Amino acid sequence: MKSKVAAIPSSYRLAVTSRVLAAVFGGYLLAALSSVCMTLLLPISRADAVFGGMMASFLFYLVAVLWCFACRTAWQAWFGLLLPALVLAAICALAYWMNLS
Repeated sequence: MKSKVAAIPSSYRLAVTSRVLAAVFGGYLLAALSSVCMTLLLPISRADAVFGGMMASFLFYLVAVLWCFACRTAWQAWFGLLLPALVLAAICALAYWMNLS
């Protein structure tokens, strides 16, 4: 009897591994940056802004994980996470630089 593991090509395994890594690490990066951006930019007290940013980061992480496995390719999953992360990093840097916090 043949093993089903041998029937799965290694390229498929690497693509799934890449998506999992994108979901875990890229999702964390996106969630952390969204939390920092919301903390810096929300016009409410610092404690409330931190709390709101942390609560919203769970939603960002969920959407990032769903995005990674909804994409056609692993490259698209990585690109779809890193591009918004770069935009959020630029917004955070600009807000910190302009002293909006």
